[in-house]
This record gives sequence, structure tokens and C-alpha cells, in this order.
Amino acid sequence: MTESSMTDTSFNLDLAAELKAIVGNQYTLTDEDKTKPYSQGFRLGGGKAYAVVRPGSLVEIWKCLQACVKADVIVIMQAANTGLTGGSTPNGADYDRPIVIISTMRIDDIQLLDQGKQIVGFAGSTLFGLEDTLKPYGREPHSVIGSSCIGASIVGGVCNNSGGALVQRGPAYTEMSLFAQVTQDGELQLVNNLGIELGTDPEEILTNLQNKTYQEKDVQFPEKRGSDNEYHERIRDVDADTPSRFNNDPRRLYEASGCAGKLAVFAVRIDTFPIPEKYQVFYIGTNDPAVMEQMRRDMLSTFKNLPVSGEYMHSSSYDISKKYGKDSYLVIDKLGTKYIPKMFALKRTVDRWAGKLKFMPSKFSDIMMQYASQLFPNHLPKRMEDFREKYEHHWIVETSNDGVAEAQAYLENFFKDNEGDFFACTKREADQAILHRFVTGGALTRLHIMNKKKLGSIMTIDVAFPRNERDWFEELPKDIEEKVAVKMYYGHFFCHVMHQNYIMKKGVDAKAVKKQILSSYDARGAEYPAEHNVGHEYVAKPALREFYQKTDPTNSFNSGIGGTSKLKHWQDASGDHSGCGCGK
Repeated sequence: MTESSMTDTSFNLDLAAELKAIVGNQYTLTDEDKTKPYSQGFRLGGGKAYAVVRPGSLVEIWKCLQACVKADVIVIMQAANTGLTGGSTPNGADYDRPIVIISTMRIDDIQLLDQGKQIVGFAGSTLFGLEDTLKPYGREPHSVIGSSCIGASIVGGVCNNSGGALVQRGPAYTEMSLFAQVTQDGELQLVNNLGIELGTDPEEILTNLQNKTYQEKDVQFPEKRGSDNEYHERIRDVDADTPSRFNNDPRRLYEASGCAGKLAVFAVRIDTFPIPEKYQVFYIGTNDPAVMEQMRRDMLSTFKNLPVSGEYMHSSSYDISKKYGKDSYLVIDKLGTKYIPKMFALKRTVDRWAGKLKFMPSKFSDIMMQYASQLFPNHLPKRMEDFREKYEHHWIVETSNDGVAEAQAYLENFFKDNEGDFFACTKREADQAILHRFVTGGALTRLHIMNKKKLGSIMTIDVAFPRNERDWFEELPKDIEEKVAVKMYYGHFFCHVMHQNYIMKKGVDAKAVKKQILSSYDARGAEYPAEHNVGHEYVAKPALREFYQKTDPTNSFNSGIGGTSKLKHWQDASGDHSGCGCGK
């Protein structure tokens, strides 16, 4: 579709007026400066959106979808927009239809089932909100604060196969959800697979769920999974030649789970887990990657009690996070996670107004916050800082209940004969270590913003190595190494999922370098992406592409994801439908 046809006046007036009638003028954004925070990716990617609508109820989402399907536009369902691969926003301009982004963040209800053993999370609900909701019940979420992004949504995690840092639970997954899809015939239909009797008419179903008018007898407990309840066994197989988890694992592609926005997901039903009675974090340092790998294999294959998680940081990540993640760290540490959505909203407002002034730099809020953060003293504990001086590789291992004593005894014995050391964290040190690790992902973006005149583009890789891989730490070939200005390695070490991020030197073709690196991973049996949406950074492999086409046969939602067609009915540029599965 051409630029002129995408902005046809009569089309604009008709659809814009209909969307405003549904959600109100205040929540229908059409000015480019107001839509930009939603149409630009958290780290990369972006394009133009005809409109951004921010419905306030499930029924309003449904009515917006009806209007969009009738107008034959592409819909991108968006929650927190914290994705790192551009998968929550438009990408470029070569679409054949206008794009409407439906932001769901106003709809953040969380409903408890069976005394909190399961929950129903609405489209805009967040892990932060879920954690607070569950605390009085002695339960905790399927996932914790995202290691690569902060403020992530529950539904977004399920749709993108995110999470998996918790080795006893695996990635976010459910077989119970409520969603809308466009059929092969172009009809919008609502599918209720929540396992809750809510009625038959779409608006009746959505209203009954929103208002929680259903009774206890209406809640069924079908033999469907609300989590990946096989993962704890899978991860123990340290000699398997496949990764423990990865984005396009056919085992875990089911309706909303892994759909990457190819469905309009209203709500998901997922399991929760008991908060451990006893809890201990161990901080481990070594200069030998083989030492870490041996510990990993021992803990997974011989421990009676699986650890909770094991977060890895290379010394370069430690330093970058310390300097460029400091403001996020301080906000969460001093004000709590509830302030994060407010901080993001304030940042968007500041950047929007700054963007109106030509003399103001882009990303002004980040620059301002970075300088302000440096006014505060060192925020990291002395024992961590001492380990930073001694060791290149840092591993934060969380244990619980009977696993605490088991890990303590193992580590004391292991380091009698192996290089490195460990200490048992105090409660405060544990909180500081984990938070330092969790602000790492955003720190690279901040570093780039502060040094963009001297640096090339960011290039990120999210890779899952086979469970039997021993040479996990990357040593780049010289011809690639000389093109890289900044390297940043961190990840979830128990499951061999690594976030390997780079900033290129000026003038370097990041895509070409990435292609070289990914080719080497293919030869080693690695899978990528490991836990992020393929977005517009990775090509969807056959299993994932087929799942997308089956889920969204008309290509009405999040078109172009994973390098797929952006055109209606999955055509290629010539109009050919062969191999697309649409039946045309």
C-alpha cells in the first residue's frame, strides 16, 4: 500500500471516529508525536501507526478489534512494549495495510482461583502486580522480574515464551487462555479456553470475566497445563545434545503460548507457586569458565533439590550495569517496583516534549537520568565489589528449603580443589546482587545513548546452547572481534541461555556480523532466540512459521514477525500464495 492510500482522508475519518466512539478521544492517539512511544521499540525497531488506542475494558478491546477487522487494517496487540527484538511495534513501511496498535496496559486486573494456586491475568497485568497480589497467599509468580527488561506483562510473557530463569518452573506457558482470532474467511471470533463458564456471546463472556460474575462452580479444572510442569526434569539431562528451552520449541507452541501477537489475547490462566520457607543466595566468582560448567553439571544432575535460579554476569556486564543501570536500580531499590510504570510514563512524556524542540537531544530523559544517577554514591555491597576485582565470571545462585544446606556443603567442598570462591549473601546483599543483575539489559541501551556519536549500532543475540555444551563462553574470531566496540555477556546459566550483546564500531554492518555469529551457533546445535520473541531480528524457523500461519491465516495480526510476509493472506511481493497454507 502506498503512503497516500494509507492516509486516505475518508478512511482516516471513518476508522478514527469509530475508535474514538469506543474508547474516547483521550485514549485514541493519531498525532505522530503521541503514537511514537508505542510505535518505536524499547531497544530497536519501529514504524508508523495509523492510530494507537488504549481501551479500558475487555469489551472495548473486542469492539476495537471489530472495527479494525471491518476496516481491514493490521492490528498489533501491545502490552508493556518492553521487548528487545522489535516484536511489539511496526517495522519499516512496506506494509499493504495501515496499522493500529491496541495498547492493553489500562486493563491490568488479576483474579485469583483456588486460593491463589492459579490466577487469571488480563491483557495488561504485570509480573510486578502479580507478585504483590500473591504475597498475602504465600504464593509467587511463574516468573520473576525480567532479566532483560523491567515491567514486563504476564500475557506478553506467555505470548513470547519468555522466562525460564527459574529452573524448577521453565518458560511462561499455559494451555488456558481467552483470545480472538481472524478465521480463514476473515471473520473475527472469540475463543474461551480459560476453563471458566462465562456464557456464549462474546460481550457477555468478556463482561462476566471483567466483573468476575462467575461462580466457583463455573471454574473447571481441565487436564490442561498452566505451566511447563516437565521443565524441571528436562533441565536435569545435562548430556542431551539439544537446548533445554528455546522460542520455537514445538513442544510449547499452543494457542496463546508462543503466538507472538498472532492472536489478540484477552487473558491467560496460569499456575502460581509456594513461597519457600527458607531461602539463601550464594555469590560465586571464578576466572575459569570450565569451573562454572562443572558446577552447573553437578548441581543439575546430582543435587536432590534443584536450585531456584542461577544468574550469570561477565565482569563487563557487571561494570556496564553498575554505571548505566544505576538509576533503574535506585528507583526499584528505594521506591519499589510499583513506581516503574510511572517512571516509564514520565520518560515518555519528557521525551515527547523534548522532541518538539529541535535543540534538544533525542532520548533526553535517559541522558538526564544518567547524569542524575552519578550524583549518588556506590550502590553495590563491598563483598560483591571485592569479587569484581578478583574474578571475571560471576554467578548468583538462589536456593531454597532443603536445597540451602545441600548447596552450602557442595560449594564448601568444591572450592577446596577448584579455582574461585563463594560467599553466602545476607538478605540485603542478595537483594542487591539480584537487582544489579536484573537492570543489566537496559544498561546496554543507556550506554549506547550516552555514547552514540562514537559508537555504531547495537547487535543483540539471545541464544540457547545444548545442555551438553562445555565450551559455553564465547571467544570471537579475530575478524569479528576487531569490529566490536563493546561486548556484554549475561544469562541464565543453569539452562545455558545466554544474552550476548554487542555494540559495533562506527561503520560496521551489524547484520552481517550477526549472520556470521549465528552461523557458528547453527554448527553447534544451538537455538535462537532462546526466550525472546523472534521479533524483527530473527527469522522464524519452519515450526514457528507454520504455527503463525495456522493461528492467523489472513495475516491480520503483527504482520511481518520473524521475517514472514507483511501482506494479507501471507502473499509474497509478487502476490504468490504458494506454501503459505492459506488455501488460495
